[in-house]
Amino acid sequence: MRKLAQIITALVLLLSLAGVLLWQFFAAEKINFYIICVAVLLLSMLPFIIGFEVKKISAREITLVATLIALAVVSRAVFYLIPQFKPIAAVVVVSAVCLGAERGYVIGAFSAFISNFIFGQGYWTPFQMVALGLVGLLSGLIFKFVKPNRYTMSAVGFILSFVVYGLIVDTSSVLTMSAGEITLPGALAIYASGAPFSFIFGASTALFLFLFGDTFVKKINRINTKFNLVISKKN
Repeated sequence: MRKLAQIITALVLLLSLAGVLLWQFFAAEKINFYIICVAVLLLSMLPFIIGFEVKKISAREITLVATLIALAVVSRAVFYLIPQFKPIAAVVVVSAVCLGAERGYVIGAFSAFISNFIFGQGYWTPFQMVALGLVGLLSGLIFKFVKPNRYTMSAVGFILSFVVYGLIVDTSSVLTMSAGEITLPGALAIYASGAPFSFIFGASTALFLFLFGDTFVKKINRINTKFNLVISKKN
């Protein structure tokens, strides 16, 4: 019954979002690119969240994932007064290294959503969820083939936080600050103005991974092995 309810819920969400897109493209008087992007972002999150939900997972595994989400949220909240200097992406990267790409996405997306109850929910929230989720997803995929150490994790963390997270989140600003008309010069100006903030976020991610990444990975792997909580990193 639980799986059936999950499948029905997923189908309802999928059809609703698909309906929004069809309405925008074929029935709306004027296309709203913000609505389209939010619908696409939510659709992109559904496979990961639903896939995580329908699997048979233990209470211990859920506890570990929830703990890492809570740690990521706290790590962002502790540096509340320092704009963009946050270790939240570093926690997501390490979580993905230890638990795999799928769980990295879930931890990243939910960390952004829950921490925004502190920092403020808004139109930017779906963009931040997908952006931080992709940081986790790509980290998990990359470290299937690259040995994680303080240097590789710092480099990957910086690039993903600066480029991937920065571009996606700045896109929300492009869509809302363009006064209904998106132009290339206007979009480039917004991306350029956001680049310093994205750089600070990427640099702080790299710094925390360089200083604490190795230790954090060893701790999570030790807990995982000792209590047989999760999972292979190949998932």
